[in-house]
Amino acid sequence: MLKDNLREFIDSAAERNFISVDGVKMLTGELLEAGITSRLEVESLLALDRMVEADESWGPVLTKLVVDFVVWKRAPSGVVSGDDALWLATVLEVSGPSRNAMNIAYAILDEAGYVDVALLDFIMRGRQQARLNLMAA
Repeated sequence: MLKDNLREFIDSAAERNFISVDGVKMLTGELLEAGITSRLEVESLLALDRMVEADESWGPVLTKLVVDFVVWKRAPSGVVSGDDALWLATVLEVSGPSRNAMNIAYAILDEAGYVDVALLDFIMRGRQQARLNLMAA
């Protein structure tokens, strides 16, 4: 279940169709000061990311929040297991691999000591899609 204040943040941003720099500061300052605590929070923030425009500060903050949760708050620490990698790859791939989704995957790859192949597959599919999009343009 989402915390009420996080749900309100998401609803407000969706209503405005924009995440402002003040919204990003509020998210990291009071709403998720201790970071993300559940898969549902990750899924909700990634869904919001796909729905709205955002200040340039949003992408790096979203990336850090997701990486900290997946790499350091899930057991075992520093390892992205098969279950977590498959879950995250599936969530990141909804609507196609976005810039923020790819940045999250690369940041996890950089930070974790071990990453299951499911996330590596997502990265490869995202890179292939980017190349196809360049050829089509």
